Amino acid sequence: MRISHKLNATLRFVGLMLALFTAPVGARFTLAQAPAEGQKPKPKMPFRIEPDSRVEQRSYHFEETGEELKYVLFESSKVSREKKNPLIVALHGLGGDGNFLVRDRLVDLAEEDGYIVVGPLGYNVGGWYGSPIVQFPKSKGSSELTPIEPPNLAELSEKDVMNVLAIMRKEFNIDEKRTYLMGHSMGGAGTLFLGSKHTSDWAAIAGIAPAAFLMLENRKEYLSKINDAGIPVMIVQGEKDTAVPLKYTLQWIETMRELGLD
Repeated sequence: MRISHKLNATLRFVGLMLALFTAPVGARFTLAQAPAEGQKPKPKMPFRIEPDSRVEQRSYHFEETGEELKYVLFESSKVSREKKNPLIVALHGLGGDGNFLVRDRLVDLAEEDGYIVVGPLGYNVGGWYGSPIVQFPKSKGSSELTPIEPPNLAELSEKDVMNVLAIMRKEFNIDEKRTYLMGHSMGGAGTLFLGSKHTSDWAAIAGIAPAAFLMLENRKEYLSKINDAGIPVMIVQGEKDTAVPLKYTLQWIETMRELGLD
């Protein structure tokens, strides 16, 4: 991991992520998606989970389509408008919403360390946050893939994340040197994509079992942009994960090592 001048601003985030990743898995991280070459039909979505009572359920007007888009927010009791506060943008996995990630242990740690945590929807539950969209067969054994709807879904999904980030900066006194991006599975792919595209917005990024299958071929390009910006990167993957096989994540790790990002 390359930290350089951002050491003091990112070590606590790294510690928080490590504590979160090594906590019992439970319901938080069970939602994932099959790799691109899999033959499984598209999961039935959206998935539902009971929100953590400490997390605020919000929405805002999405001007691009005229819709009201949901997002979730946790604000530690230690947050103050009189000082700059750290922010984590958390990207959920396929089929769910921000409640699948912004809950339980993450909220516990955010409260303890004085973080704001926000979970954008990503326009819908399968938007992929601007990263290449993984399509699924229409039915078991079918070679026909489900269409991407709307056609500009990736663009809308990315825009939603950046809109929510702007809302946080307007509402709270956010520390630009402690603004972090993390994501699980589909959200992990989004983290690598948005982390490489909007490098000036993040102090560090972290992916949990990133389902970045369609980014693999160009992984060096994505990681080089992150590396050139001096952004610390963390990727965590369980070796028994069958939804996001370890072999794909190891390719990202290998390239990170080549670039000096380990």
